[in-house]
Amino acid sequence: MEFSALDLARFQFAFTISFHIIFPSFTIGLASYLMVLEGLWLATKRDVYLTLFKYWLKIFAVAFGMGVVSGIVMTYQFGTNWSVFSDKTGPVLGPLMGYEVLSAFFLEAGFLGIMLFGLTRVGPRLHYLATVMVAFGTALSGFWILSVNSWMQTPAGYAINEAGQFIPENWFEIVFNPSFPYRLVHMMLAAYLTTAFVVGAVGAWHLLKGRRGPAGGNEGARVMLSMAMWMAAIVTPMQIFAGDQHGLNTLEHQPAKIAAMEGHFEGEEGAPLILFGLPDMEAAETRYKVEIPKLGSLILTHSLDGRVPGLKDFPREDWPNAAIVFWSFRVMVGIGFAMLGIGLWSLYLRARGRLADTPLFHGAVLAMGPAGFIAVLAGWITTEVGRQPYTVYGLLRTADSMSPVDAPAVATSLVVFIVVYFIVFGIGTGYLLKSMAKTPDAGSDGPESGTPSRAAGVTPAAAYNERSRNQPAE
Repeated sequence: MEFSALDLARFQFAFTISFHIIFPSFTIGLASYLMVLEGLWLATKRDVYLTLFKYWLKIFAVAFGMGVVSGIVMTYQFGTNWSVFSDKTGPVLGPLMGYEVLSAFFLEAGFLGIMLFGLTRVGPRLHYLATVMVAFGTALSGFWILSVNSWMQTPAGYAINEAGQFIPENWFEIVFNPSFPYRLVHMMLAAYLTTAFVVGAVGAWHLLKGRRGPAGGNEGARVMLSMAMWMAAIVTPMQIFAGDQHGLNTLEHQPAKIAAMEGHFEGEEGAPLILFGLPDMEAAETRYKVEIPKLGSLILTHSLDGRVPGLKDFPREDWPNAAIVFWSFRVMVGIGFAMLGIGLWSLYLRARGRLADTPLFHGAVLAMGPAGFIAVLAGWITTEVGRQPYTVYGLLRTADSMSPVDAPAVATSLVVFIVVYFIVFGIGTGYLLKSMAKTPDAGSDGPESGTPSRAAGVTPAAAYNERSRNQPAE
């Protein structure tokens, strides 16, 4: 098969961002989890919280580094493959991405060292402040990146100058564009659920193995599982509701995407919900449909007779690929309801006092460990493929956003990316899994309650004065 430069450039960006997105979706939630663990330890003085904090801190450090590296590499493509897009949207998106670096990334970088290496070197309040700042920084980073992506989906607050560039007119409207609040809530909840199911899976694995570390590995596993399942039980219904509201917003601003997600080629009132089927783009129909009458209209319009758009309502050249969007959306939704099932199951077992003593449940939680990452990737595919054929929805086409590069040049860099990514991130992921397989145990001491330790190489004043008194005068 022969691929055009456009096809290869799109695949390269999809490949690199697919690697990148799984790390921020994990570290955003994990930073907040570390903040909660340290806060609980300071409030209760239970050693298990400090043990778990140190256990997950090492994992966070590696995942954070992998996220930074993958993100930096990804941004180079804006210049190599998408220079026209960068030129057209730079006056709007450039400052937003700059704000992310100057505020969120600098905040994370400024406090990360204290968080990672200051556990026994600074007082408990300062160390906890560093943990809080890192957690806040990761969330703030998500804020700016989602603002950038949301503006590309629902552009607002701009004008177009004589050079065809988007220029800002109202920064408030640009940052808080019509889809941004829905995307921000949906993505942040997805990050928390992703982390919760990883933590729950690790706790379930240790319970299944019956390991006991010197600090009581089973106690740490029980606490991990319990905290993760509280998150699953509480946050999953919130995520389903947020997803419903996000869908209504998408229906208003990107109806063609909704038509592709639902597999509807013909717009109709009282539309059914197509559970499964095979969208055929050439024939413009969904084959082998399994559907529930009128439920599609009820979900999307909250009315049994509401009208649901079809792809034929729009010019064919503006159709997104329904075959991809239809199935990626169902993967995301299916995992969401599986998470809900796990959360409800955990509540039932908790009420009976058997949350930590049901191997079948632990096996199910372990199997759901990577589910959050899969759901995030499926949601991203739904969002981005559903926006096609535009980079800036309705205004700038993807085909008109590319750099003047040839297919062989893009293909070469793509092959290099694939080889390097699988080697580097394969090793990193292997290290993370190996770390999770270790039993949580009591290692170094926690933050000191007295005077913090001195910095290396600085002589304490008392010792310096004593040495000065004993040193003979010249």
